[in-house]
Amino acid sequence: MFTHETKIRVRYGETDQMGYMYYGNYASFYEVGRVEMLRSLGLTYKGMEASGIMLPVLELRCKYIKPAFYDEEIRVKIILEKLPGIRIHFTYELYNEQDELINIGETTLVFVDMKKNKPCNPPEDFIEKLKPYF
Repeated sequence: MFTHETKIRVRYGETDQMGYMYYGNYASFYEVGRVEMLRSLGLTYKGMEASGIMLPVLELRCKYIKPAFYDEEIRVKIILEKLPGIRIHFTYELYNEQDELINIGETTLVFVDMKKNKPCNPPEDFIEKLKPYF
């Protein structure tokens, strides 16, 4: 299993009239978590796309437990429970500044060969960097 954590502060424009983070913005926090997880492995989405592979989202699930508030720093924990194949499944746990679990999410993405526009295996360097954790 591989885990990574990053912190994101809730900005004013991400909140609703009550000062709660707008529900649609949780998916953006998931994306930041994924991007930073890749970066922690020495990889980037930009580099993956430059090599001809993109990662569109197939599925998103989101469970709201407590709200995130304006100017609160949120800890985003990303979990990969198994080595990916053509699809990669992420689990997310979001924690507030009091270390309370406020949100749980999941996404499934697919590796796509941009030239063929068809699903493909993950890049070999990506798999090699993840193998020690599984």
